[in-house]
Amino acid sequence: MLMTHRRFRGPALLVTAAALALAAGCSGGSAARPGLEQQDLTVAVVPAVDSAGFFVALHDGLFEKAGLHVRFVPAISSETVIDQQELSKPGAPGEVDISCGNYVSYVQAQQAWDHGQRPRAGDAGILAANLDIFAEGSVMEPGTVAIYTLPGSRIRTLADLKGKTIAINAPGNILYLLVASVLAEHGIAPSQVRFVTSYAFPAMAGALEAGKVDAAVLPEPFASAAELQDGATPLADLDQGATTQFPIEGYAVTKAWAKAHPKTLAAFYQALEEGQEIADTDRSALQSAMENLPPGLSVPAQAAAVMAIPEFPVSGAPVGSINEVQLQRVADVMEQFLAFPAFNVKSLAMSG
Repeated sequence: MLMTHRRFRGPALLVTAAALALAAGCSGGSAARPGLEQQDLTVAVVPAVDSAGFFVALHDGLFEKAGLHVRFVPAISSETVIDQQELSKPGAPGEVDISCGNYVSYVQAQQAWDHGQRPRAGDAGILAANLDIFAEGSVMEPGTVAIYTLPGSRIRTLADLKGKTIAINAPGNILYLLVASVLAEHGIAPSQVRFVTSYAFPAMAGALEAGKVDAAVLPEPFASAAELQDGATPLADLDQGATTQFPIEGYAVTKAWAKAHPKTLAAFYQALEEGQEIADTDRSALQSAMENLPPGLSVPAQAAAVMAIPEFPVSGAPVGSINEVQLQRVADVMEQFLAFPAFNVKSLAMSG
């Protein structure tokens, strides 16, 4: 059965798009943002539904109204993007001003920086950066990330996964943590299954069909596409137990960049907040933005119409006002299932 979206958010939230526009002083043109330290921004974002708030803001021209020219680049590897941010020099080729990605990578990078590690140009083995997470991107909702099998699979319950292979897109990432937590709550140690990380999301359904893996972890919109095209069947929703409404991704800059560009960051943040609000209340606007991503990244209309969507937090507060309690949940689960050192997210969360 197709795992369609299960919630609807009406327009009556605490912060409306109109209120955000007033708070930002927007009047529909770049003249409303005098004195920006930088108008041209390179923003690396994971091209998935968790980033829909950004894509709505981009698609609807909200950044332009704030006086910004935003160049979107797909964040295929969080590690590479984060290193680029820390090593970037304004105007240099390959620079990244702002990124959006999973919290696990940001925690790893900040912990490494706090313990003296530094990235080096051309060395992909060091993930370290001095970061400020200034906005929340998404929070998991029912159906947005699940473990999938194919019809006819002998795997009918989580217990059946013992000794089997599960495809995830990268080792030790946020999807691994979600699966590990859900398995543990059902009495299954993560070591009792084998995680395979050699398949990108679009290739996972094919790997299932070919018998190369027994199950696959798919977020939206890849999950709905696999259900529609390949008949993939959800085995377990990962929005349960300790990972219910788990924080997935956020937006970050380096502390040095934030200090040098306070007006630019505030303008970007207000436009993003408006995009988050629209994504959270107007499904048609969200679908349009996701369907109009660049070629190769766009979501097919059929999948966009049925995909489950996460929550897109809107704080309505000054830039950097994020939920530290939520963010600490990520670090705590990393400590539990990755043997990651205890980490206090205050060194990573920007103070508003």
